[in-house]
Amino acid sequence: MSFTATLESRDNNAIIKLAGDLDASTAADFKSQVEAAAATSPNHLVLDMAELDYMASAGLRVLIFAKQKMGQDVEIYVVAPQELVLGTIEKTGFHHSVHIVEKYEEAVTA
Repeated sequence: MSFTATLESRDNNAIIKLAGDLDASTAADFKSQVEAAAATSPNHLVLDMAELDYMASAGLRVLIFAKQKMGQDVEIYVVAPQELVLGTIEKTGFHHSVHIVEKYEEAVTA
């Protein structure tokens, strides 16, 4: 499946919607959206992963980059990750660095 990463801003939150397969060939697209999101100085970075089917180690590297790029004051929320993607995040321990929620509203009201 092809990959898309789209950025929108809502209520001073940066929301990146991820869909498809995130791997080495598509990670640069995700990274560019993270950089664009950081430029808006958001309160939160919300990563909507409901339609993300697969995430390889290259995607995890971009998640780590996002955490560093946003800085300590910006909370990162992972919304509705599928089981395979969530398993990848948990196996690496990255779930301790982000908030995993089921719905967008849980991220923006936190």
